[in-house]
Amino acid sequence: MGKKKPRPRRSFTPEFKAEIVELCQRGDRSVGQVAKDFDLTETAVRQWVRQAEVNNGQRDGLTSSEREELAALRRENRRLRQDVDVLKRATAFFVRETR
Repeated sequence: MGKKKPRPRRSFTPEFKAEIVELCQRGDRSVGQVAKDFDLTETAVRQWVRQAEVNNGQRDGLTSSEREELAALRRENRRLRQDVDVLKRATAFFVRETR
């Protein structure tokens, strides 16, 4: 049997995701059926529904804005650590040069 080709990564607008979540929450169709109807992975749709519940306060977890803030802080932290590392190396270099 042949291997399945990996599905190319797609991105969706927040409006599209909200529409899909609304379809799932109405209860007319299962998450699996909505995913199949729109050619989406069931895992992605379940994650969108879960995140919508967190954002609406129906479930514990980080809201979308908190996730964005956390990601930005982690990026900044990584950049600052790199800056400190460069400064440490420069200091060590200049200490050796002045001796």
